[in-house]
Amino acid sequence: MRILITNDDGIHAPGLAACEKIARELSDDIWVVAPEADNSGASHSLTLATPVRARRLNDRAYAVSGTPSDCVLLALLELIPGPRPDLVLSGFNRGGNLGEDITYSGTVAAAMEATLFGVPAIALSQDTDHTGPTRWATAETHAPGVIRRLLDAGWPDNVLINVNFPDVDPDQVAGLAVTRQGRRKPGSKLDKRQDPRGRTYYWIDSARTEVPMVEGSDLEAIGRNQIAITPLHLDLTHHDTCRALGAALG
Repeated sequence: MRILITNDDGIHAPGLAACEKIARELSDDIWVVAPEADNSGASHSLTLATPVRARRLNDRAYAVSGTPSDCVLLALLELIPGPRPDLVLSGFNRGGNLGEDITYSGTVAAAMEATLFGVPAIALSQDTDHTGPTRWATAETHAPGVIRRLLDAGWPDNVLINVNFPDVDPDQVAGLAVTRQGRRKPGSKLDKRQDPRGRTYYWIDSARTEVPMVEGSDLEAIGRNQIAITPLHLDLTHHDTCRALGAALG
């Protein structure tokens, strides 16, 4: 099995090294194509206004001066010779990609780009509160088995799999759950500052708050210390509204 690994935290991120480690438990045909710099929040963006460059690190690893979607596109169309990968693993992201966060996530977007090319893809994230060490051992311990079970089960061509590991030690993981996308209460905040020349700049941060657990959601599973496995569909059409509008508008 040929596996492509990418991420949105950048080529030097510890989560990428952890992802490569678990990929080598599944195959010895591993390729790494990841962004030069942190692209968290890049979503499914492509670099269109400036050139994209790929820096070769070794025979099977490249750092790309672009987004996670750029990385997958370059890998599949140019950088990897011979047959296309059989699987794309995007991660491990430092922090969960849960609920509405998936719409911002470069980790999920890289898996989405692979899915558009017809390559099965899994986005992998290790949840953390960002105030202490990230429990990479939890993802490393459980991911190989989860990936094998997913591959055995299979999924449709227009679906990608979003997997989140809970912020607990490996032996505290309470199984896994197949979930739907949850949602938090919305909110963002701005940290307004001035540079030494008096010019204003901003840091954007989340102010979303948790809501009571909704049964069957990814947020509920993580709250129960379970591994959350969420199939995501490329078709964003809301079919009930489509039918209703069709009837109303003739």
